[in-house]
This record gives sequence, C-alpha cells and structure tokens, in this order.
Amino acid sequence: MKTNQKKAWLFLAPTIIFVTFFSIYPILRAFVMSFQSGSLINLSWSGLSNYQYLFKDPEFWLAIKNTALYALISVPIGLAISILLAWIIFSKVKHKSFFETTFFMPYVTSTIAIGIVFRYIFNGDYGLLNFVLRCMHLPAPNWIDDPSMSLTTIIIFGIWTSLAFNIVILMGALRNIDPNFYTMADMYGASGAEKFWRITMPELIPTLAFLLTMNIIGAFKVYTSVYALFNGQAGVGNSGTTAVFYIYNKFQIVGTPGVAMAATVVLFIIILFITFLQRKMMKKIGEN
Repeated sequence: MKTNQKKAWLFLAPTIIFVTFFSIYPILRAFVMSFQSGSLINLSWSGLSNYQYLFKDPEFWLAIKNTALYALISVPIGLAISILLAWIIFSKVKHKSFFETTFFMPYVTSTIAIGIVFRYIFNGDYGLLNFVLRCMHLPAPNWIDDPSMSLTTIIIFGIWTSLAFNIVILMGALRNIDPNFYTMADMYGASGAEKFWRITMPELIPTLAFLLTMNIIGAFKVYTSVYALFNGQAGVGNSGTTAVFYIYNKFQIVGTPGVAMAATVVLFIIILFITFLQRKMMKKIGEN
C-alpha cells in the first residue's frame, strides 16, 4: 500500500510542481503585491493604500460595471442561442460532424485575428453590419467610435465567440441522452416542445451548469476581445474598459503594479463569490 502511495506521489509530482509554480505562486504573489507600491523592481510595503486608491477610482468602478453588464447580458443570451443551434443541428441536420467542425473553428482561431475581422464588420462607414442595416432601412450606429456603443459592440462579439465552445459541448451532451426517452415520448404522443422541455433540458442541466460556470468566469476575464476590437484601446475615452483591461492598463501602461494586483484580488474574490452562488443555484435546480 505504501509503495503504491509513493508511486502515486511520484507520478503526481510533475503536475503538483507545475500547478504550484504557475498557478498557486502567482496568486500568492499577486496578493502580496497588492499591499506594495512603487515600480516592479522597487516595491515597498504600503498597506491598504492600493485598495483605498482602487475604491475611489471612478475608472475602476466603470470597469466593474462594464464587466458585470457584459457577463449578465452575454452569458445567458450566448447560452440560449447555443442550446437552440445545438438542438437544431442534433435533431434536424444529417451531417452533424461537418457543422460541429464549422462551429468549432472560431474557438481554435486567434481572438485577435477574429477581432480584426470584426473591426471591419463593425466599421461605421463601410462595415458589413451597417451595410445590411441600411439595406433594411434600420439605424446604422457607429459601433467602434461611439462611446455609447462600445459595450454593446463587445457584448455582440462576446456572444458570437462563445458559441463555438458551447455548441460542441452541448452536442456531446445531447448524444449521451438515452434515445429510449424519446422513443417512449413518441409512443405517448409527446410534441417536439414537450420532448425538449421535459427530456432534453433536464438531461442537460449538468452540462449547462458546467458551461454557465465557464462562461461566467470567461466573461469576467474578458480582455482580448476589447483589445482586438478597439485596436489596443478600450474604446473612445475608455468607455469599453473591463476589469482585466483595467488591470492591464495599470500594470503595463501606467506602471502601478500594486494597484493592478489589488484590482486582481478584488476581481478574484468577485469571480469566486459569483461562481459559488451559481453552483449552489444550479445544484438546487438539479435536485428539483
């Protein structure tokens, strides 16, 4: 028994070392740095001054507000669209593997590259989106250069980028549902809507709980999309700034790593708390 335990620890050692140096240590280091001020090579202890600055900074609260709105809007809409598309492909389309590959391609493509393409699509003067809107005699806003549209642009882009991963995971979950459930439902004359709400959705709850957790965490960490859409900025007048973009700006541009790490700690606590509440909620739904 002891020999097996030693072998187990030996096999686990590389992973434990990797996780310690690249996950646990950075978290602890960020927490310590949040109580320090100065440049990165000359940090000194400053107590709670970084947190005091953070909570008085209007830009930080704007970043938190934008991030919360982004998560609140993009995650449920993205999941709803993903469920709809996955169900249509699963139940109506014959060549499912082709569509799965097509939908998954954006997930393995660089977000920066996709963002550059979308920057042209969202262009107010010659963008494809506004061209379609004008053809339909609808308002064609300036998606990129109008501060009031910055967050909307990020949300639309975020919903689109979330579909790839969600659809592929949902397709796998749909395949694991016992076909006998649907056979029995057909025998009793159940409609398509009844089968979806009484069989498919209850069976998808564990998968939806996983996707909801991953999507919420990803939404609160949104950064690359903002950087790509606005060419390295956070919209006009930082109107589209998010929590992670705020951290990047304070660390890399402004040169205040202590403030950046304080914002990192606050964001970590927010994500931890929201994820905990979401897991508790999904557990209760699953029990019912």
